[in-house]
Amino acid sequence: MLLQKAMKKLFAIFFLGLNILSYAQEKPVAKMGIFTKTIVIEGDTIPLIEIRQVLIFPQFVFKNKRQAAKYDRLIYNVKKVYPFAKLAGAKIREIETNLGYIKTESLRKFYVREEEKKLKADFEEDLKKLTITQGKILIKLIDRETGNTTYQLVKDLRGSFSAFIWQTLARLFGSDLKAEYDPYGDDKKIEMIIQLIENGQL
Repeated sequence: MLLQKAMKKLFAIFFLGLNILSYAQEKPVAKMGIFTKTIVIEGDTIPLIEIRQVLIFPQFVFKNKRQAAKYDRLIYNVKKVYPFAKLAGAKIREIETNLGYIKTESLRKFYVREEEKKLKADFEEDLKKLTITQGKILIKLIDRETGNTTYQLVKDLRGSFSAFIWQTLARLFGSDLKAEYDPYGDDKKIEMIIQLIENGQL
C-alpha cells in the first residue's frame, strides 16, 4: 500500500516535470539582462560602459543670502538667454555661408534683409520680454558663440551706419554692443554656468 502511494507520487512528479519541460520548449523563458557596448582585447570580449563626465568647480563662498540670491539669479538669466545665443550663432554661420554663394552686392543686401525679417517675425516678441540684464548677457554670449561682438556682426551685415545707430540705442539702455566675452575674467561665472548646462548638470 505504501509502495503504491510512493509510486503514484513519483509518477505525478515525473509527469509534472514533463509538462514543465514541454511548456518551456513552447514558450522560452526570457533572459534578463542589459545591452551594453563591448570591446575585444586579446580575444576577450569585455563590457564597455561609458561614464558621463562630471564637471567639478570650486564652490563659491557667499558672504550672505543676498550674494547667494544674486548668483541664483545669474544662473536663471544665463539659462534664459543661452538658447538665443546658440540660435544666433547657428544663424550667423548659415547666413555667412549663403552670402558666399551670392555674387552681387544688391542680392546680398536683399538676402540679409529677408533673413532679418524672418528672425524678427520669429523672435522679436520673445526678445522684447528680456530684461536689461538678460540683454547684456545675451550680447556677450553672442560674442562667445560667433567670435564677433554684436556691433561687428551688425556692421558686417548692415554697414557701419546701422551699427552706429544700434550701438547708440544700446548705450541708452546701459548696454554695449561692443562688449566682449571674457571667460577667464568678468564672465568667469557665466562660463562655468554654461559648461554645467552643456554637460546636463544644470
